[in-house]
Amino acid sequence: MNCHTMGGRNQPPACSPAVTSYLPNLGSRQLSHDPLQGLSRLQEQCYGLPSVVRRLSLQHRLEAHEGCVNCINFSGSGQLLASGSDDLHVVVWDWERGRMVSKLESGHISNIFQAKFMPYTGESVLVTAARDGQVRCLILSSTGSLVASKRVALHNDSAHKIALEPYSPDMFLSCGEDGSVLEVDLREEAKRNKLLVVKNEKRSRIPLYSIFIDPCNTHLFAVSGRDQFARVYDRRKLKQDHTSDFVPLKKFCPKHLTSPENEHMRANVTCLVYSHNGDELLCSYNDEDIYLFNTRDESKADDFIKRYQGHRNSATVKGVNFFGLRSEYVVSGSDCGHVFLWDKTSQQVVQMLEGDHEGVVNCLEPHPHTPVLATSGLDHDIKIWSPCASQPTSLDQLDEVTKRNCNEREDAMTHPMDGYEMLMQFIVRQYRRGIRVSMT
Repeated sequence: MNCHTMGGRNQPPACSPAVTSYLPNLGSRQLSHDPLQGLSRLQEQCYGLPSVVRRLSLQHRLEAHEGCVNCINFSGSGQLLASGSDDLHVVVWDWERGRMVSKLESGHISNIFQAKFMPYTGESVLVTAARDGQVRCLILSSTGSLVASKRVALHNDSAHKIALEPYSPDMFLSCGEDGSVLEVDLREEAKRNKLLVVKNEKRSRIPLYSIFIDPCNTHLFAVSGRDQFARVYDRRKLKQDHTSDFVPLKKFCPKHLTSPENEHMRANVTCLVYSHNGDELLCSYNDEDIYLFNTRDESKADDFIKRYQGHRNSATVKGVNFFGLRSEYVVSGSDCGHVFLWDKTSQQVVQMLEGDHEGVVNCLEPHPHTPVLATSGLDHDIKIWSPCASQPTSLDQLDEVTKRNCNEREDAMTHPMDGYEMLMQFIVRQYRRGIRVSMT
């Protein structure tokens, strides 16, 4: 099957030679246990330069899916990109050339929520999770075709996310709306170890949306879901209290979200991610802001250390990520269709990109070695952003967009939509999207 690439007047401008010098030869880099080893000092610095971030522009649209694209993941070498969709397929891309390598039948029977390359497998093993509760393993040939597909774990409800151990080609964790965290070892056919079930103070299971392993201490992992806390557990010390429930090693939440006067807000953590060294944990809250927590300093554990505002996280289970080899920036999608990048330290918006015509950007995947960002959402394509622009992006519309997002959030809190109103809003978005597409 041929991949679909954007052509004609819709084709993004080619990167200028001056700007493509930021993008090194990906094939020349060898994998190592140090994610920064093999990178030149200049290359490392270029990734985090404000001038590079402000020149991010659309390089490619990758088109082959026939449904919303719910997950994207670069391989360890950075040469390939995997995507999963509501169409039940996983697509492997040569993203730099804008070319599809293979379109794989996943074996899932409902929406794919996660697809990731296992590290140190020569880009030949993918693991996936989906609404059907299955966690599956796909084995690829050297040409990218599907050799084998098998179920390796099963949740009792939707399986949302997979957390990889940075240096393991065999071990990973998964979480789902059944509240459970599963540990999978691909070497052991029979091993489906349920590590724990996450419960709140009322002993109710918490549906889980996100899981991430500390990159510098892989015994630790953080989970989040349908309540306001990010919880950290240690696999070596999974303690149970007198009720036989598992006790987290640490819990993080902004203080104001635990106060009685804000109990009506019902904030959920839709996504969390560790920084490059595990010193910080980034959490995105629905109809709230993005918060940064210090994971190492106990004196700072009782509240957030940074806060990022301006976007809107309401319509979907939205992702968040760091950008930069040293986690210099925070990146998030938004219900307004834009991609926001904040300077991590100053908390200021430094870039705003127009992401999805459909109006919701959910997934953000930074390239492991170069200043490239992949995004996806309710549109059926994946967008590749690189420092192609000859001039920094104008932020003239930033105030207007952020004010509108703020007003919509306040309106939603005072006049929450019922199911019919949400359906009508979706139909209007689809109609507007059709108009935009017909005009291009």
